Amino acid sequence: MKILIACEHSGTVRDAFRAAGHDAMSCDLLPTEQPGPHHQGQVEDVLYQGWDMMIAHPPCTYLAVSGLHWNKRIPGRAEKTEAALAFVRLLMDAPIDKIVIENPVSCISSRIRKPDQIIQPYMFGHPESKKTCLWLKGLPLLRPTKVLELPARGYWNNQTPSGQNKIGPSPDRWKIRSKTYQGIADAMALQWG
Repeated sequence: MKILIACEHSGTVRDAFRAAGHDAMSCDLLPTEQPGPHHQGQVEDVLYQGWDMMIAHPPCTYLAVSGLHWNKRIPGRAEKTEAALAFVRLLMDAPIDKIVIENPVSCISSRIRKPDQIIQPYMFGHPESKKTCLWLKGLPLLRPTKVLELPARGYWNNQTPSGQNKIGPSPDRWKIRSKTYQGIADAMALQWG
């Protein structure tokens, strides 16, 4: 299949589909972190090029429920949430038969529609927690491949004892947290490819 991985700079999902024999290309405003087919620029530049499938990871900065409280405190931020929702609608409405929109728990659920599925890294062999919503078009639910039990200490490797994400503030925090876990990327390629 000809597959567009929108809003991905890591190359993780793109490379999983390429390893499975598909013609996959990533697209992001940032350059790719791994060599491979990549369009650096707006997704609109390549969105209408006859893709069989698109997996899109729209930026969550103005969508995630964890940050929506800032919309009433920072002038102009609510308008950025509206623009982010318009971008999600553009992706969802693309003329592509198979579409996946991936995002954390966000206002997409209340403003557009509820997700079809919520997955966690620990369902795909990673001892971490990161609740991830999937909005699907033309594809089945993603089946867990290796479900791990919560460690006896009561929290996952990427959490503090209170359950918070333990990645401290840094300029690259967003980039580290946005990367797709390899087990999830592999399951997507195997099951949807």
